[in-house]
Amino acid sequence: MRPRKWLERQPWITDGLGGLLGLWVRLCVATTRWERRGESEVEAALREGPIVVVLWHEGLAMVGVHWRRDWGPVAALHTPRFAGRVAGGLLRHVGLVPVAMDSRKGNMSASREVLRRQREGQSVGLTGDGPQGPARVMKDAPLEWARATGRPVFVYGAATRRHLRLGSWDRTILPKPFSQGAVVWRLWRRDLPRRVDPATHAGMLQSLTEALNAASAEARALAGLGPEGGISRRPEPDRP
Repeated sequence: MRPRKWLERQPWITDGLGGLLGLWVRLCVATTRWERRGESEVEAALREGPIVVVLWHEGLAMVGVHWRRDWGPVAALHTPRFAGRVAGGLLRHVGLVPVAMDSRKGNMSASREVLRRQREGQSVGLTGDGPQGPARVMKDAPLEWARATGRPVFVYGAATRRHLRLGSWDRTILPKPFSQGAVVWRLWRRDLPRRVDPATHAGMLQSLTEALNAASAEARALAGLGPEGGISRRPEPDRP
């Protein structure tokens, strides 16, 4: 086995890398001035049981530190690949409960794990564009799991004025310290039909995509960013 392959298989490597990323994210989030929207709606829903949180993969690094500890545990799935295991280490160090998917058993195994954790009272977070993309293209899993659990679905968007974007397929956002940021939680649907026809299913995918994009755009605007992530200049007041 090649040394690189051997290293990638070592849990202490992936957990260590995830831990370093987690420390960086915690530092940056702690030194950022945050504007928060929608937390009261999350709290109201959680009083009745766990929820499902859907986000774009690009925001995976920050969601754990925005999920408040008094909201209870939230499980987040990740792939067994090297990048996925590093993500799992990051999720663990920012307060989430990482759950490794079994590539040999596929989505059915992951769905059963989600249902089990929901029955135990855990909320579940998952990325709308899945573990491999394409970026911001909604997959079926959020709808399937939301219908199976019957729990309310919230979308999550976050942005910081100063940040880095990795060169990965999702262009993962990593915050920089001493910045201005915003986090937005929005209820998408409280109940979903168990059975839908293909046209209705496609419409629901589109609706969830639009809701998630709207939350992300709202967070960028509150953080002082334009639609494409550039700095928005506030209009100067009229001078007499």
